[in-house]
This record gives sequence, C-alpha cells and structure tokens, in this order.
Amino acid sequence: MSLRIAALGLLAQQPGSGYDLLRRFEESMANVWPATQSQLYGELNKLAAGGLIEVSNIGARGRKEYRITDAGREELRRWITNPQDDPPFRSAALLRVFLLGEIAPDQAREHLTAMAERGAAERKRLEALRDSIEWADDDGSFFAHAALDFGLRTHDMHEQWARSVIDALDRRQQSR
Repeated sequence: MSLRIAALGLLAQQPGSGYDLLRRFEESMANVWPATQSQLYGELNKLAAGGLIEVSNIGARGRKEYRITDAGREELRRWITNPQDDPPFRSAALLRVFLLGEIAPDQAREHLTAMAERGAAERKRLEALRDSIEWADDDGSFFAHAALDFGLRTHDMHEQWARSVIDALDRRQQSR
C-alpha cells in the first residue's frame, strides 16, 4: 500500500514520467520507503488502470508523463487522514535483540556494535543528503525536511541505544 501512496504523493506534488518519479523518489522518499525501478513502474501501471493517475503527455520515444486524477488525490487524502489503517508495528531488529540471549555474549556484543555502527552511518548519510538539498520555502519541502529530521533522530537514537545496551552488557559481564 505505501508504494502506491508514495507514488500518488509525488505525482500530487508534480506530474512526471516514470523516470522523473524514480529520480525524485530516490532523492526523497527512498529514505522512508525504498523501491526498485520495476516496482515503481509496476505501481504506475496499477494506478493508471485504477484511474488514480493518468497520462498527461506522451513525449519522444513514447515517454509517458503522468499526473494524479481527482480520484487519486481523494485516495491520497483518505490515506493520510486514516492512520488507524496502518499495519501494526513490527521490527525484525528488535526481535533479534529480544533473542540475543540465545547466543554467546561476545556475539551479542558484536551484533549490538554493528547496530550502533549502522545507526551512525545512516545518520551521516542522511546528514549529507540534508546538506545537499536546496530546501524551498513550501509545504512539500517543509514536511520532507521534517521526515528527514525524523530519520536523523531515529538513527541517532538507534546508535545511542545500542551503545547503552553494550555498556550495560559489559557491566553485567564484569560483575559475573
């Protein structure tokens, strides 16, 4: 469902071809909801078949430009205003942490260290992305920046949390 909504959202902001959409997707939403070219193009076909987007222009070599329809905009608004429809939160990473007691403490420490390092690396990547964008003073940029800030804070928290668990694990091991 979310790739469908992501595509509708980008087309609501600005019409574009599949290639344009993929480029904008990679520059913005890929940090929130990654997708491959084939997934995105497949979703565009489904959205068009469902009447949520339409071809607004056909250019050279059959390049199709899409725009959102009124029905698509209504579907986007319905989804945005109904968060109760979201699936329940699941985290494979937290399930692994919950089960770390099933492996040796040094392996658990390695796993937590890798989590901390991934958090730090992702935070640095998002900082570079944030700094590379010329943010406009419009609603789309405001909320895109807010979503990016959420990602920065989340990865920072993941790193800090994993390091705190490592410290607690080390203290626990020393007291045994």
